Amino acid sequence: MDSLDTRILDLLREDGRASYHDLGQQVGLSASAVKRRVDRMTEDGVIRGFTVLTDPEAVGHGTEAYVELFCRGIVGPSELRRILKDIPEVIEATTVTGQADALVTLRAKDTRHLELALEKVRSPQQVDSTRSAIVLSRLIERRGQ
Repeated sequence: MDSLDTRILDLLREDGRASYHDLGQQVGLSASAVKRRVDRMTEDGVIRGFTVLTDPEAVGHGTEAYVELFCRGIVGPSELRRILKDIPEVIEATTVTGQADALVTLRAKDTRHLELALEKVRSPQQVDSTRSAIVLSRLIERRGQ
């Protein structure tokens, strides 16, 4: 990757629908040269995909919570993934350092829906307890960085 690749990535983060022509004008390359670079970055795994970002409130899932997950005994990442992957309200889950075994982000319609989602997270026998914090305001969001 060079500085032109980095600039193309920055521009795509700002507007993932920008045409190769528009990107090329901004970085000083032809549309075909930009396309080749984007294709190469995709093949190399630098660009993992293209997606649509939605406003959670606009699609009816405006309640968000961060949940610390505490397990009984030793539960590995693959087992945690298996436990959480089929819960649609789980939008992100990571293993973390510290006392918790994982940090889970949930999105729900409202607090009742969030409570039901938390019950799903807590129900597997490997889960000992959870600690939750409901998001009040999103101050900074940098997706795709």
